[in-house]
Amino acid sequence: MRVSDNSKVIDQDRRRILGNAAMGVAIAGKIILFPAAVALPDGASRVRPFRVNVPDEALLDLRWRIKATRWPDRETVSDQSQGIQLAKLQQLVRYWGTKYDWRKIETKMNALPQFITEIDGIDIHFIHVRSKHPNALPVIITHGWPGSVLEQLKVIGPLTDPTADGGRREDAFDVVIPSMPGYGFSGKPTGIGWGPDHIARIWAELMKRLGYTAYVAQGGDWGSPVSSAMARLAPAGLLGIHINLPAIVPPEIAVILAAGGPAPAGLSEKERAAFDAFSSAAKMGNRSYAVMMGTRPQTVGYGLMDSPVGLAAWMLGHPGLSNWTYDDSDPEKSLDDVLDDITLYWLTKSATSSARLYWEYSGRSPALAGPEKTAEISLPVAITVFPGESYRAPETWARRAYRNLVYFHEVDKGGHFAAWEQPELFSAELRAAFRSLRPAI
Repeated sequence: MRVSDNSKVIDQDRRRILGNAAMGVAIAGKIILFPAAVALPDGASRVRPFRVNVPDEALLDLRWRIKATRWPDRETVSDQSQGIQLAKLQQLVRYWGTKYDWRKIETKMNALPQFITEIDGIDIHFIHVRSKHPNALPVIITHGWPGSVLEQLKVIGPLTDPTADGGRREDAFDVVIPSMPGYGFSGKPTGIGWGPDHIARIWAELMKRLGYTAYVAQGGDWGSPVSSAMARLAPAGLLGIHINLPAIVPPEIAVILAAGGPAPAGLSEKERAAFDAFSSAAKMGNRSYAVMMGTRPQTVGYGLMDSPVGLAAWMLGHPGLSNWTYDDSDPEKSLDDVLDDITLYWLTKSATSSARLYWEYSGRSPALAGPEKTAEISLPVAITVFPGESYRAPETWARRAYRNLVYFHEVDKGGHFAAWEQPELFSAELRAAFRSLRPAI
């Protein structure tokens, strides 16, 4: 049985929700899926409600597999240079196999309006929360790897209702958060050609199907190449993008980095810091996971699909997660936050299908301006630099890469998974970044 889709229940839910919405009844608390005053957009009949419903057997199997783990020897160094440390992982896994409760995040997700729609032969899962404020600006937010839609759950409230924290209703957003093809509850591509450009076209179709004629896009990690591809393709209705992993490395710098050469003369202090960050990351093998998934995703997938602890170690090896404490000392990134995401990958069997995106992308770095064709982007671009990112984008390089850079801001908190780590700050950045792009009322 599929984790997500019981067709009879889905059909019943669809009739109930759409029927109630037509009469102006609020669904899921204060969230109205299709307000009575708004006609269903063209194509909405192909959008069906979705609920997460993981069988008990799948959760019992997960615990059994965790208990049966064969552990390797302890690392022979005192740091993470050989990978995720044994004691740190065992502490997390001990909690995972005894106290962790998947049903909590399942309930949280099911309290939100979730949907499935088929585009280009693939089921696309997405969360869609409309603001209660009029004239809210629609935004489609794209997650990355090893993240998921769970990254963005904490920004839904601040974005849809800024007045709850003393903000202005004029800064409200309608929020669309899709699971990328091959990730989470979305379908898995069975052929090639599912890179960022293809996903960008699917996102444009999704927003059109939801009836939005003017909207913006946001992304970090994989969401940056996808959002940048949207800006480059410039579909009807897209007003601009915000990214927090910009492609800013100039071509001549990229050549030097690829050759392992020294920093060229004439770099500013911030440019030199960025160069050094890229150079040291390459020497330390920080992107080794991307190289493996970019060349042999199928080979990597066998172990990740068979061992939950192997999957956890692989995901936690990502530089954006490797320095997280994910214990009781860290109020921002709890044990449950981390395990919700890992468990989602396990239950949806998406370790291999998600890895194939790296193969589609040839395993290259998304920070390179040349391969990302930033010179072809004419739509407005906004960038926020978070200090914990793998590199801090220099504004000089950013302005060179994006000719229509309308917003650039360096903040003092947050890292690679900014929406997950600093949801309030992230939301404030989106309000500021897109303020000038809101259509006149």
